[in-house]
Amino acid sequence: MREDKRTALRPDAQRNRERILEVALAELTGAADVPLSVIAKKAGVGQGTFYRNFPNREALVLEVYRYEMQQVADSAAQLLRTRAPDQALREWMDRLAQYAMAKAGLADALRKATSSYGSLAQLGHGPVTRAVTLLLNANEEAGTIRPGLAPDDFVLAIAGLWQIDPHGDWQPRATRLLDLVMDGLRAGASGAGRSAADESERTDSGRTG
Repeated sequence: MREDKRTALRPDAQRNRERILEVALAELTGAADVPLSVIAKKAGVGQGTFYRNFPNREALVLEVYRYEMQQVADSAAQLLRTRAPDQALREWMDRLAQYAMAKAGLADALRKATSSYGSLAQLGHGPVTRAVTLLLNANEEAGTIRPGLAPDDFVLAIAGLWQIDPHGDWQPRATRLLDLVMDGLRAGASGAGRSAADESERTDSGRTG
């Protein structure tokens, strides 16, 4: 009977955890030093429930960041189902940039909570690496990027995103940076598959010719 009861409570416990993460994301993005008691209250959970899930601030902010990065990483597979490989890669890069800029407050919370990590990119390394691997493999098979690129090479290439001021006019700078990265990825492509951008240029030329 006890085993059945614990099993029945699991969905409630999972909902509590997800509600805490949802509230924490909003609150920490707005104010890095928001009291944990405020997050617990807005999530509608008691202190005991809160601390069973997240024993301290560091545990909470790290989990919020990992959870959010997982959502960004998961979008890679979704994009590949509906886009050409090179389009999926470029759009995913834009999503990553939007996330990095929108979650600047969360970045401040991470820096205040722990000094054991060198950068946000390192914190999301696992999910991001898997997403990048998926995208690079799809593009290499299509012949739209140069062969032999490692996920770590890509992550280093886009690391400049985290140097852009999120409070300024960040979009043009991020777009230029990511366009440069994409151009570098395409240089030396085998051409086994025509990129979406090349195909668009070919179509436009045919119309104007």
